[in-house]
Amino acid sequence: MTAIAIVGGGIGGLSLALALHQHGLACEVYEAVPQVKEVGVGITLLPHAMRELAALGLQAELESLGIENLESVFFNRWGQFIYREPRGRHAGYALPEIGIHRGKLHGVLYQAVLQRLGPQHVHLDCRCTGVQQDEAGVTLALQASDGRARSGVRAGLVVACDGINSAVRRQFYPSEQLAFAGINTWRGVSVHKPILSGKSYLRIGSIETGKMVIYPIADNVDGQGGQLVNWVAEIQREGAPMNDWNCGGAVEDFLHIFGDWRFDWLDVPALLRGAAQVFEYPMVDRDPVPRWTFGRVSLLGDAAHPMYPRGSNGAAQAIIDARVLAGELAQGGPDPVAALARYEALRLAPTARIVQTNRSMPPDFINTRVDALSGGKPLAGSVDDLISQDELRRISDDYKKVAGFSLEAPGPLQARPQFR
Repeated sequence: MTAIAIVGGGIGGLSLALALHQHGLACEVYEAVPQVKEVGVGITLLPHAMRELAALGLQAELESLGIENLESVFFNRWGQFIYREPRGRHAGYALPEIGIHRGKLHGVLYQAVLQRLGPQHVHLDCRCTGVQQDEAGVTLALQASDGRARSGVRAGLVVACDGINSAVRRQFYPSEQLAFAGINTWRGVSVHKPILSGKSYLRIGSIETGKMVIYPIADNVDGQGGQLVNWVAEIQREGAPMNDWNCGGAVEDFLHIFGDWRFDWLDVPALLRGAAQVFEYPMVDRDPVPRWTFGRVSLLGDAAHPMYPRGSNGAAQAIIDARVLAGELAQGGPDPVAALARYEALRLAPTARIVQTNRSMPPDFINTRVDALSGGKPLAGSVDDLISQDELRRISDDYKKVAGFSLEAPGPLQARPQFR
């Protein structure tokens, strides 16, 4: 019988496999896709995510594949400056903030699992459709991509890392619905010359009238200094139907929102048209639930606490989940089920706060606040005429505290500041 079965070989599941391996705990990973490929767009690894990945021995490789962010800069939809702050090492953290292609991050984790655990412990084309447990263990029902049933697997414990549409979570919360507030998004990557510093994370506009998040994820991809630039377009409309994440998007579907966004420092329509492929997604999450652990089965990452993709925190929280759960299981004891309960007790409340904060007060609330103060009009003068930089910094710092990467908390995130 497998000691620990991990359902899902995404960022959370692979991080858990590596963390368990560090503690000498055996596990098997069951992933739905028949072949692992480099898919997706960009992701930002904040210092608290890098802390966990560094502890897994992956920092140097990840730094070599991405771009270290220098700054985060906020603008209104007319390209007028609102707020700037240094990021990562440049803000005094011991660890960098890295923009990277999600597929590259996943590939690093996947190869590390294959090398350390061995490929025989990773099972592809094994979609979990449900679990049944008894006093001795758990039986996983598995299905191949062609619909054919696979042989059931017995495990002592099961950790569901199968994402926002988790089949395991659905078994315990069958009536639960996705929470959608009318925000749709489109994502892509474009080859573009460096924007501002070439290491700048940009938030432009607000979701009420159109918002863009833009940051580089790879350098000199064309041999002429062009970067691979990740972008996300968002808009909130009351009564809007949800985008379908199973369908590809088209620039024409949303270009009109940003058609006049041509600034001295960036032509947004040109950036959007430069994407080789566009993906559409609804911005959805799920309401926090009272428990993740049911006997020998527990949830992790997006299966436990799916959150709006704001603040670059979803992957970070999954990776932290993995470290905490592996640590609790490594404590040993006659009852490993108790370790699942301790993990839940440590992680459920903090992640619920992030889910709620990502809905109401994410980092881009800075832009929303300034829009409200300006009456939705261009700034007549400096943003300081409406709100102080200290007040904008407080909004940013409050989010860091909730998300768990504030420099005010002593610990391994701190380092000597390089500049302020």
